[in-house]
Amino acid sequence: MSHPGIRLVIGLGNPGPDYALTRHNAGFWLVDRLAELHHGEFRAEAKFHGVMARVTVGGVDLRLLKPTTFMNHSGRSVVAVSRYFDIPPEQILIAYDELDLPPGRAKLKLGGGHAGHNGMRDSINALGSRDFWRLRIGIGHPGEKSRVVGYVLGRPSQADAAAILDVVDDAVRILPDLIEGRFQLAINRLHSAP
Repeated sequence: MSHPGIRLVIGLGNPGPDYALTRHNAGFWLVDRLAELHHGEFRAEAKFHGVMARVTVGGVDLRLLKPTTFMNHSGRSVVAVSRYFDIPPEQILIAYDELDLPPGRAKLKLGGGHAGHNGMRDSINALGSRDFWRLRIGIGHPGEKSRVVGYVLGRPSQADAAAILDVVDDAVRILPDLIEGRFQLAINRLHSAP
């Protein structure tokens, strides 16, 4: 019997040192933290258009992916991995930066739209499904639509970066629940984190 929980965690972001510390890379921060805690090592995988790590959490194999296609083409990488390992959408978690949540907040949910996030739009199109799990990591909003691009590609303040990393750690703590398919418990724990 296949397990109902998460088998693939994808962090969205842009590759390269110029982008590493930008708000748009909050998804990368999450998978980096998971790899660090569970002793995973990212390796470039040309056929997956990204870098991948494999870790074991609670005795379960978990794959971590960072697409290296740049944000707007994330779907190419997402679909290559999910097809190769035969992982259905409902066993995929995609983590990404969310303008509509303040730094220090995160929301977990199954399905939904892309809300204008290009990495999510491309992932939904490539998978042909919206029915995967999303972890929206709050980065705050600059206040004006015209400033969004510069904002997401900029670095957060020290206080905001610390708040984002705190919520990344909150998300890391619910991973065992996600792997076991205890989604409601994971949602309750994450959304009530101080």
